[in-house]
Amino acid sequence: MTRILTKNILGREAMDRKRISVSRKRQITIPVKFHEMLGISNEVDCYIKDGALIIKPISPEFTGEFAVEILSDLVAQGLSGEQLLTKFTEMNQKVRPAVELLITEADKTALTSHSQDKFQEIFNTDN
Repeated sequence: MTRILTKNILGREAMDRKRISVSRKRQITIPVKFHEMLGISNEVDCYIKDGALIIKPISPEFTGEFAVEILSDLVAQGLSGEQLLTKFTEMNQKVRPAVELLITEADKTALTSHSQDKFQEIFNTDN
């Protein structure tokens, strides 16, 4: 593994980089230093931007985004103690897949032929 440290124009550390191998199964190992610096748990988001593969830790804000609403609802249902904790964990784990499904459905809708007409209708953008 190669470690390269570069400096930006102001002389600050711009990038800490390591070359890593990709296995035949397309798997990589994230260096311990990066794993710890970023606080990566058991999942990351992965996407392509400007020709680069971006691997980003899932932010705690996203995973707990609906926590208050979930807890309020469960307390209103009369749950407490272990029962509350168990049900909260179960419900909280369903949030991310549900949000991802909504995003996927929104993307599909955006690709339909009449979606541009709807966009123009909603935002009054006659070209």
